[in-house]
Amino acid sequence: MDKDTESEILKKLDNLNEKIQGITLAEYTEMLKSPKKMIWINFLAGLARGLGIAIGATVLGALFLIILFKIGQLNLPIIGKFIARIIKVVEMYL
Repeated sequence: MDKDTESEILKKLDNLNEKIQGITLAEYTEMLKSPKKMIWINFLAGLARGLGIAIGATVLGALFLIILFKIGQLNLPIIGKFIARIIKVVEMYL
């Protein structure tokens, strides 16, 4: 690639970068002017985080129980008894 093409690409990238930063700054200042919009956006973000945490915890808990059941089926002497007690407690509360 020659230097002219390279400098032209760099100029276009700089121009694009300035436009993106300008748009972001304008949207941010608009959001600061409207507290209702800011509260609404933060509320939705909080709901999304809470839902993500709930789904993630459910999936991890389910995987943990599946692994415990699989290990319990292996009939390992010491670990098997411990896991069997845990499985009985979990089944009792299900």
